Amino acid sequence: MSRVIKEFTKGLWKEIPPLRFVLGLCPTLAVTGHVSSALGLGCGVIFVLLVSNTLISMFRNFIPTKIRVPVFIVIIASAVTIVELTMEAYFYSLYKVLGIWIPLIVVNCLILGRAEAFARKEPVLLSIADGLGMGLGYTISLVILASIREIIGTGKWFGIQVLPSSYIGFKLMQEPPGAFICLGLILAFMNLISVKFEKKKSTC
Repeated sequence: MSRVIKEFTKGLWKEIPPLRFVLGLCPTLAVTGHVSSALGLGCGVIFVLLVSNTLISMFRNFIPTKIRVPVFIVIIASAVTIVELTMEAYFYSLYKVLGIWIPLIVVNCLILGRAEAFARKEPVLLSIADGLGMGLGYTISLVILASIREIIGTGKWFGIQVLPSSYIGFKLMQEPPGAFICLGLILAFMNLISVKFEKKKSTC
């Protein structure tokens, strides 16, 4: 059980995908102008990671090594299709906002990376823990980045006014340069915390 917890929690800080490995940055920067779209994409990624990690781990001994990548992509694409059709049927406004970024989950480096580096080598339970932890870490990263951009950029959060109505908004935060600035600040903050933690750990 300790191994399961370890594999789950690593994606929440130690190996949080966009901030530690800098994976999946294109959708991360593209959909984080608003929290709702960031949360929607994050939930889709969680589902795809869980499905792909589980199935690839279950059938890892039956997938020929030479064709493993095409097989992985077929599994991932099938899960993405489920996400896309579900969003189109039940969350159409979110589906229109996310647009091309939903099918592009198929080629997200994070998804294929977990399949290749982890799921094809480890048992099902550990692969589920890995997929869930990485997916949650990815989603949390998106939501934090989107929250900063939306609040500073518009004075709103989830479309609700949280700053005084007189606040005119810092429009740069809603543009691509604002996404890079916010991401850089978050990375710097995380690195600062990690350095302080390591120093404290070494002195104990």
